[in-house]
Amino acid sequence: MFRRRPTGYLLIAICLDLVGIVVTLDVSRQLRDYLPFGKLIPVPVAIPFVVMALTALIWFVVLMLFNVYDPRRSDSLIGELQNVVTGSLFALLAMAGALYFSFRDVSRLFIVYFYILTVMYLIGWRVIGRLVWLAMGGKVKRPPYRVLIVGAGELGQQAASLLQEDGEQVLGYVDAHHATAAGNNLPYLGMLEDAAAIVRSQRVDHVIITLPYQAYDQLEGLILSLQKLPVQISIAPNYLNLVLHQATVQDVGGLPLVHLRDPALSPSQRLIKRGFDVVIGTLSIIVSAPLMLIIMTAIRLDSSGSIIFRQKRVGENGRLFTMYKFRTMIEGAEQQIVTSPTYSSDGHVIHKREDDPRITRLGFFLRRTSLDELPQLINVLKGDMSLVGPRPEMPWLVDKYEPWQHKRFAIPQGMTGWWQINGRSDKPMHLHTEDDLYYIQHYSLLFDLVILWRTIFAVLKRKGAY
Repeated sequence: MFRRRPTGYLLIAICLDLVGIVVTLDVSRQLRDYLPFGKLIPVPVAIPFVVMALTALIWFVVLMLFNVYDPRRSDSLIGELQNVVTGSLFALLAMAGALYFSFRDVSRLFIVYFYILTVMYLIGWRVIGRLVWLAMGGKVKRPPYRVLIVGAGELGQQAASLLQEDGEQVLGYVDAHHATAAGNNLPYLGMLEDAAAIVRSQRVDHVIITLPYQAYDQLEGLILSLQKLPVQISIAPNYLNLVLHQATVQDVGGLPLVHLRDPALSPSQRLIKRGFDVVIGTLSIIVSAPLMLIIMTAIRLDSSGSIIFRQKRVGENGRLFTMYKFRTMIEGAEQQIVTSPTYSSDGHVIHKREDDPRITRLGFFLRRTSLDELPQLINVLKGDMSLVGPRPEMPWLVDKYEPWQHKRFAIPQGMTGWWQINGRSDKPMHLHTEDDLYYIQHYSLLFDLVILWRTIFAVLKRKGAY
């Protein structure tokens, strides 16, 4: 939790990146002598020093902007590689623009070679470095932080568990009231007024305050006593259960404001996601049009009723919309489940059953192969849904949601999602909601691509599809 990439690693990363960028520039120039089409255009004997310096500067600045060298970020390899790939794309665009206004005789083929080699190099040395680090034991050299938790309640115990899992040394708790027992097998060390003395005697590195609302009037005196000591102080607000996703802090005239309902997707993420949906959705409709015509004909021959089933679903931010599917049940089947829902042994709603008698013969096949979902591509193009996201739920089921489950409606609902590839209908509603929240908290375009790829195999396996 407190681990940050050490300064030494960041300096080495910057040096390796800059040296590698300069080297790949020259290698890309030479590749044009050996790869196809390279000899059609005259190649300069050497790349001007100004171009090398400009390219290295652009890459360094852009990667800085994309937090590749930010020491405050965790040492997650996946997160770093995502930033490297995205930053490199923007750096390429910036480099192309700079060359257009300065050295316009640089060939486009050379730029393509350079970009491919650079991304391969930036990713390659990081992956190899991580593998070498793991082979050598993968141990963090610095000693664990000595942490004191102020507040022995539920939030304090949760913080202690997370810190212990992260390898930090949690010394114990202090609290506004005497605690007869403390959680996580950690001792109760004293009252709030004892905190400063405990920090001195126990050589505490970090104090985390997890007090309940009722004790907030004692914060000022506690913090004033601790600020005199060489210790880091953090406050974990006791309203984290109200936060939809990732709380942000904004300074307004010196007043720090914690935003609890910031959009789950940033404007740029939303734009990229919508653009991806429109492009892939349009292509998918074109490719699947013949198959959909066959299915429509088969439904008409199999049973009486409409071909397209329309159903109200709850979308982003609780907005109702009409979702389209190929009809797989007898006419009027929707009303039956509203009047007679089925419950599991622990009281949770089961809204899908494998042996549902309302499903038609063709409908069983369409459900098992997920072909009944194809008309939802129209919902994607309309903007009602996304290709990937939490599954849009029926209003009567949403009425039975617990408050925390409503967090899943903070982003566009999807045709497929994280829970679909991890159990599909086999997972009850209260469990797949946890998967939806995981997706929201870890959203990225790469994550969407991974889910779409794994959806193919989930459909082929047909596990949990009914």
